[in-house]
Amino acid sequence: MKYYCIGIKGSGMSTLAQILYDLGNEVIGYDDVVDYKFTEDGLRKRHIPIYHSAHDLPSDIIVTYSAAFSPDHKEIKRINDLGLKVKKYHDILGDLTKQFESICVCGTHGKTTTSTLISHVLGNTLGCNYFIGDGSGFASKNNNLFVIESCEYNRHFLAYHPTYSIITNIELEHTEVYKDIDEIIATFKEFALKSTKGIIACGDDLNIRKLNLDEIFYYGFNDTNDIYAKNVKLTSSGSQFEVILNNESIGNFDLPLFGEHMVLNTLACIAICIKLGIKPDTICKLLKTFHNAKRRFHEEVLDDVIIIDDYAHHPTEIEVTLKSARQKYPNKKIVALFKPNTYSRTKDFYNEFASALNIADYQFLTEIDCNRETQEEYPNVSSKLIFDNLKNGEMIDEESVDKLLQFKDSVIVFMSCASVSHLIENYKSKKTKVNS
Repeated sequence: MKYYCIGIKGSGMSTLAQILYDLGNEVIGYDDVVDYKFTEDGLRKRHIPIYHSAHDLPSDIIVTYSAAFSPDHKEIKRINDLGLKVKKYHDILGDLTKQFESICVCGTHGKTTTSTLISHVLGNTLGCNYFIGDGSGFASKNNNLFVIESCEYNRHFLAYHPTYSIITNIELEHTEVYKDIDEIIATFKEFALKSTKGIIACGDDLNIRKLNLDEIFYYGFNDTNDIYAKNVKLTSSGSQFEVILNNESIGNFDLPLFGEHMVLNTLACIAICIKLGIKPDTICKLLKTFHNAKRRFHEEVLDDVIIIDDYAHHPTEIEVTLKSARQKYPNKKIVALFKPNTYSRTKDFYNEFASALNIADYQFLTEIDCNRETQEEYPNVSSKLIFDNLKNGEMIDEESVDKLLQFKDSVIVFMSCASVSHLIENYKSKKTKVNS
């Protein structure tokens, strides 16, 4: 079959395009963004064409497009005028989950890392296909297992067909779609009930417990869970913990990741891998070689400064990212730079954003960067809502990024689900010039 993916440089669409190509389909794409994005690496590797203007399309091609593209976009209008078949992005993913034994990883936070952990272990043992929300995808018709990050935004994951579902946590999020936390919990329950072979979930999460599901395998720190971590040690070199399954120790695990949230993500991985018959010793050895997903606590050393690039865009994610930076670098100043994404999230969580950012010694904030909402829809919402509650805050943009040059022997954490690559590159360029 032939597919035309509009918004192909988006993390989800890029991943879908790669999987469709791997399964033997012809794939081409369109994107407004001409500049390089990390999500295009897999596309370039597969020689998938990326267009930035109108071009001829065959009549039998299937079109799918990113939610970032409105119906008024010129390319979407052209597709409609041509009368081409359009299929929703999440419906295509739903069809893919039918073809394999699908391990659907959902939750407000931790989906990407948990999916990456599971695909790392399974890929080196049983073999698996994977859809990771950082732009990484792979598929082979010879694999039976499919690990897929499953997003609750706009209830998209309800189109999926999970063999196993994993729920990392449930919090209030996507308030432009869900009216309250109860509606979110109900949607997660509807998703979980679609699972044909099992549900694995974090039993420490109170909202997950509210699902009231009869058959569910719980993980966490509390000894009331089916599998849990004890003797947890969070150090500057990583995280160590013992795992108890059915009241018996199955070994000590050493993880090159930081923060309690990473221990929980790892427990989810251990739980599903054991259910699939992989021995604890094998899991333990493979976890030691794990490398995190793109833009998840990605570190770079520049002279006396550590640069961290992270996808964190919710207050909880910002909190755990900054705490992880403190864990790894306890003797350095922590500088947070956050680019808010979506006006609705800013409106509903500005106090929580400020509280999380204040974990850092200094805070920098850009204006809101959003491609699916408009300022006109939220006339009184801006980054100032967050800024007014910061302890040591400053506004910043690409032109004023030299404000960061004052920080020596520090950790600068760039956070957003929007692109911060230009900010990072501008900072690196200015710092290099100063030091040369």
